[in-house]
Amino acid sequence: MIQEMNNNSGKELLHRVHGGIGWIKFNRPEVLNALSLKMTMDLAALLTQWETDPSIDMIVIEGAGTKAFCAGGDVRAVYEAQKAGDFEACDLFFREEYTLNAHIHSYSKPYISLINGITMGGGMGVSVNGSHRIVTEHALLAMPETGIGFFPDVGATIFLTRAYQSVGLYLGLTGTPLKAKDALWFGFATHYVPSQKLPFLKADLERGMKFGSIFANHAQEPPETGFLEAHYEAIERHFNRTSLKEIFESLEADPSPFAKNTLNILLSKSPLSLAVTFRQLNHPPLTFNEGLKQEFRLSQHLVKGHDFREGVRAVLVDKDRLPHWNPSKIEDISWEDIDHFFAPLGERELVL
Repeated sequence: MIQEMNNNSGKELLHRVHGGIGWIKFNRPEVLNALSLKMTMDLAALLTQWETDPSIDMIVIEGAGTKAFCAGGDVRAVYEAQKAGDFEACDLFFREEYTLNAHIHSYSKPYISLINGITMGGGMGVSVNGSHRIVTEHALLAMPETGIGFFPDVGATIFLTRAYQSVGLYLGLTGTPLKAKDALWFGFATHYVPSQKLPFLKADLERGMKFGSIFANHAQEPPETGFLEAHYEAIERHFNRTSLKEIFESLEADPSPFAKNTLNILLSKSPLSLAVTFRQLNHPPLTFNEGLKQEFRLSQHLVKGHDFREGVRAVLVDKDRLPHWNPSKIEDISWEDIDHFFAPLGERELVL
């Protein structure tokens, strides 16, 4: 049962209704508010209930603690299920998560995420897909899945490609984290509000103040310099290519610090994940739900493979940061190898 916010007795998802607002808080600060399967299912049930409740005008969602909004889905649990051969559990985890993402994307009421800390992977799915995404100076947003033998999911097929496609490809392949300025520039965020102003913004929301007035009172320009805008020309030059091999060759031929650093980042990622992600983001489906259906296919194929298990082991379990990818080089991957991951699942397709 989902608990009220004032009952902070170890429950993973807290909620309350006040001032015409459905308030939600992820409550696993010890693991950076990572989304468990139960949290995903509870959040889905709550959003369904509140969408037709006439006393609730909007949703506001945030994370407990000072470090993270939500650092992603609980892939450690998926890893344990994969090790045990429990692929039904892997199916259920991603099926529930992507169904929730689709609901948030189409939600009929304002859905406001207060992104005050680390927000990655599954955390992006429950924030970036909503209508209003407020970032603070502590926000750090990323899709780092190629570093664990996976791919950018939770709707990234669409939200990484709807603007500045070469930049989206760069972010999806490298997993580069973005601060507030870049999140606004790329479209991950809609507003910047300093963290010290969040209590006042919440109070104005509860008083029923109109959005325009609230953002006029509290939203500001982020203080930092934008990394993406400063390197846009270099990103476009290197990542607007017809193949992954061409991206590597372009970076190798460029002696600039940006190119060298980017190449080193890519060399640390799963070659298989890079190849899957390159195809995923260069040929996105037409609609958000079609993107999620494709992502579900990818999830079910990739989660059974070597690189996912090895990547999670290296990053989240043993934490040695020394994954042994197979294959170890992009030159050893053929497009026929990649076709397999996009293959339909028959009766197991995701239905939205």
